[in-house]
Amino acid sequence: MNNYLQSNQPLVSIIIPCRNEEKFISNCLDSVLAQDYPKDRLEVLVVDGMSEDGTRKMMEKYEEKHSYIRLWDNLKRITSCALNIGIKQAKGDLIFWMSAHNLYEKDYISKCVRYLKEYGADNVGGIMITIPRENTLIGKAIAFAISHKFGVGNSIFRIGTQQSKWVDTVFGGCYKREIFEKIGLFNEKLVRSQDMDFNSRLKKAGLKILLVPDIVTYYYARSDLKSFIIHNFMNGLWAILPFKYTNIVSVSLRHLVPLLFVLTLIVFGLLSVSSLWALIVLSLIIGSYLVCDLFFSIKITHRERDFRYLFFMPLVFALLHITYGMGSLWGLLKILFSRQFWENSKVILKTIYE
Repeated sequence: MNNYLQSNQPLVSIIIPCRNEEKFISNCLDSVLAQDYPKDRLEVLVVDGMSEDGTRKMMEKYEEKHSYIRLWDNLKRITSCALNIGIKQAKGDLIFWMSAHNLYEKDYISKCVRYLKEYGADNVGGIMITIPRENTLIGKAIAFAISHKFGVGNSIFRIGTQQSKWVDTVFGGCYKREIFEKIGLFNEKLVRSQDMDFNSRLKKAGLKILLVPDIVTYYYARSDLKSFIIHNFMNGLWAILPFKYTNIVSVSLRHLVPLLFVLTLIVFGLLSVSSLWALIVLSLIIGSYLVCDLFFSIKITHRERDFRYLFFMPLVFALLHITYGMGSLWGLLKILFSRQFWENSKVILKTIYE
């Protein structure tokens, strides 16, 4: 056994927020139970958002069989609330945030603990390998799109890397407990993007986030277009909506590109009704996008040696970008037309002129 897997290792608390995860929670927990980290230095807190399927019954069986697994209620049914409940109940020196939609390599915990100590990091995470929930052609196409640079930009934990990097965020993560005492808990006003907000606060406080490619988790991606579209729209919405609830800038350029793309299409689309030059610009934008979309779709088609992807990948890439951008646009409109926005604007203008 490796020297970092001794029984004197720090106590680890794993927090798993979930709601209606009957199809995935068992696989997730089984991968946690298979970890090579000492079980006497481990506790698992599953925080359930009052599931209406068979999740709770399944959890009760795990709880009965394994003394270090406990089920907690999350009446607010929001991930950030679930995380805070878990953090308050956790006894560990290190806090892990794990997702019910993921499987974890057996050395996931031990490597996070190891690298956290070796690098002096405050939060450590790894790469996420995306797999379809259903092994269909469209399911695979979606998985390819959200793990490709053209699809998600420089989101390193999604597209992968060959070396360890200091980054702005990681998926889930392993946190030192004292971090929460220093910068507070997760923002419960955020339905999504709570991870980006928290990691932005973490970095603002001078703390460090490390991504290590040796640390591996597998994510079950949505495999039908309807849920894919809804999920992207909500992700786009909550890339912008946090500005309504916090003064922390948690988004990076990659989160704003779809919004800029959609806004450009709308503006030049309207102008092109009465302007030839606007029509030319619009044509160039759409043409350039289609060329890039087709180029990367052809590369994926060649890699997979399946001609059918040439028809599916351009559609999936376009849906990913446009629905995310539309969600962000809706979030921007919600902020601009909110009373709070105009009240804050008045205060800022008053301060400037005084």
